[in-house]
Amino acid sequence: MDFFELIKTRYSVRSYKTDPVEKEKLQQVLDAANLAPTAANRQPFQIIVIKTKGREEELQKIYGRDWFVQPPIVICVCALPDQAWTRRDGKNYCDVDATIAMDHLILAAANLGLGTCWIAAFDPEKAREILGLPENVEPIAFTPLGYPANEAKAKKRKELSELVRYEKW
Repeated sequence: MDFFELIKTRYSVRSYKTDPVEKEKLQQVLDAANLAPTAANRQPFQIIVIKTKGREEELQKIYGRDWFVQPPIVICVCALPDQAWTRRDGKNYCDVDATIAMDHLILAAANLGLGTCWIAAFDPEKAREILGLPENVEPIAFTPLGYPANEAKAKKRKELSELVRYEKW
């Protein structure tokens, strides 16, 4: 698929089939995250692939929507602040790098006919507990991964003129 067609048609899926995700497709999605650019190429993130079958109740403590656990897989991208590049003013780029990896993963999934939904409104303490995250690991975002059971709705976006400035503020 053409890249611009991909980003126009990709949407946040909130209804999934229970059909399994082929291992080859999962591998391609994970490869896309691995290829994401990161500050100083440090790749300060880890990806946790979670099978939902039999863990629905537990996973819903992280994010309580039923559709979160409908597909066979949920993915969490975590940041590793200790491994990240830090700008001179002290800004640690781990969250940015993890976010770019998740975006690559989500776009690759859409290109393969899989659905995702970016989830940031999760319970980080429950995520830490359920996933057994060490103190130095920060959960950044989750996404279900599976085949959509619904159709995309029209996207609402601001006019580009509301978002872009040239030369100065």
